[in-house]
Amino acid sequence: MEKRVRFKSAWLPWALIAPQMVVVLVFFFWPAGQALLQSVMQQDAFGGTSVFVGWENFQRLFSDESYLESFKITAIFSGLVATLGLSIALLLAVMANRVVRGAGVYKTLLVWPYAVAPVVAGVLWLMMFASPYGMIAYALQEMGLPWDHLLNPNHAMALIVMAAVWKQVSYNFLFFLAGLQSIPHSLIEAATIDGATPWKRFWSIVFPLLSPTTFFLLVINVIYAFFETFAIVDAATHGGPGRDTAILVYKVYYDGFKALDINGSAAQSVVLMLIVVVLTVVQFRFVEKKVQY
Repeated sequence: MEKRVRFKSAWLPWALIAPQMVVVLVFFFWPAGQALLQSVMQQDAFGGTSVFVGWENFQRLFSDESYLESFKITAIFSGLVATLGLSIALLLAVMANRVVRGAGVYKTLLVWPYAVAPVVAGVLWLMMFASPYGMIAYALQEMGLPWDHLLNPNHAMALIVMAAVWKQVSYNFLFFLAGLQSIPHSLIEAATIDGATPWKRFWSIVFPLLSPTTFFLLVINVIYAFFETFAIVDAATHGGPGRDTAILVYKVYYDGFKALDINGSAAQSVVLMLIVVVLTVVQFRFVEKKVQY
């Protein structure tokens, strides 16, 4: 029988949720409302006068080839970050789940990158790949594989993808490890007795039971790739070379604070918010059907 908590005072529940509601209103709804308002306005460079222009800012955006190209860049970047981040984290979690000696040290080392700020992660990877004096760049040069992320767009994309995946892999690892440890050992033992190979056991038992965790992490990683990687891109490549690594969230910052197109930047933020909402709905509508709870 379900037990419900009843408050003797009518105002106490509202008082308990008030601090969180204030945070949500101040840091989400108010900025979102400001972005929506600015996206349909046009103001001068000094912010003195504003004129209502309707959909003009959005029409100007979608006639800009560089903005349309940033959709392709963001799709490639977010796809690589989500796929590689989940795959590497799952592999590490499976390996960590089998470690007996030194398991605590092994798991602690894998969790450490999550404590690093995104901008610091971007700088660390930039220093390792800084040509020609970076440690990894120098090693690649010695192997006859010249590295130059300042001129080669593929190298620049690889750099920010590696930094973003490294930063997020610890988060994914923790959830995958918790999911693996919650799987009953009796299922694995029964499959082993029936003669199932480790590969067969993983794909027929372990991975299906991890589908709720995988689905949750997929949604989180897509949101992470769209929003929380700005500092990595800004620190590592500044959207370059050219605009070849200018993902949507970085372009919002660049056009708003460097090009001083406040209203165009606000329109971009609205479009970005709608894209993430649609992607999340699509994931819950179609991908969740394959999740086995």
